Amino acid sequence: MDVKTAVLKMTENIEKVLVGKRRAVELVLTALLAGGHVLIEDVPGVGKTSLANALAKTIDCGFTRIQFTPDTLPSDVTGVSIYNMQSGTFEFSKGAVMNHIILADEINRTSPKTQASLLEAMEEGQVTVDGTTYPLPSPFMVIATQNPIDYLGTYNLPEAQLDRFMLKFSIGYPDAVDERAMLARYISAQPLNELQPVTDGDTILALQKAVREVSVHPDVMEYIVQIVAGTRTHRSLSLGASPRAGIALAHAAQATAAMQGRDFVIPDDVKAMVSPVLFHRLVLTPEARLEHQTTKSILDSILSGIKVPVF
Repeated sequence: MDVKTAVLKMTENIEKVLVGKRRAVELVLTALLAGGHVLIEDVPGVGKTSLANALAKTIDCGFTRIQFTPDTLPSDVTGVSIYNMQSGTFEFSKGAVMNHIILADEINRTSPKTQASLLEAMEEGQVTVDGTTYPLPSPFMVIATQNPIDYLGTYNLPEAQLDRFMLKFSIGYPDAVDERAMLARYISAQPLNELQPVTDGDTILALQKAVREVSVHPDVMEYIVQIVAGTRTHRSLSLGASPRAGIALAHAAQATAAMQGRDFVIPDDVKAMVSPVLFHRLVLTPEARLEHQTTKSILDSILSGIKVPVF
């Protein structure tokens, strides 16, 4: 099965649960195929949890929801070694992160120490407990959520943690037509409970391999480099994009190309991913905030000043 066909099947399946939000579905599938993680920042009740759960069911993979609270401990996430009095040995008790699809719900409500317990898992696909390293299952993906409205009792994610997320986006409210369709669908049934898999984990791994084989022309690579470099020298940004951001942008563009049925990346694939890949990694200067500048306007100005490769 080619990537385009597989993505269409997965998208249509997830849309049985999440009505009228194709862009959000496509973005989470982009991150999955590119081997990345996503941060969804949105108000309560728009379908963040349903999206993560529907994705796990669609690809027939294990799903764990971690409800982060101020008293959540790092060991709750990574696991802990427990002494077995009968055998006289320590045995590893798996933490919540030891699964395929992890929903880190309201991640900004837990302490920075607990937030940091996800770093190794997100970056290296493993956890280390008491000096022993345990590999995580593949495919592995973290979908974190946070509420942009209620900041009471929250801890802002540090830049190092934000940089681990390949994409950040919002789902948003449905329009009137989609909300009517959603009500009709949910009024007498629970679509999530009825959702059936359309693929499996092994197929996802094969699709991820196919995405990494998508060709990126040297001119497109240079285009990505110039975009990332532009964020580091712009006078209105106190923190630009990291080298990891450039790699994430390239991988997201590869996934975008494959999802459209191409085996090569074009500049439009890169431009389509600039916003979800870079926005959350950039920090405005105090002067830029006083002047009411936005990250979007700054990125638009950077893009407008870079020559687009022509094929």
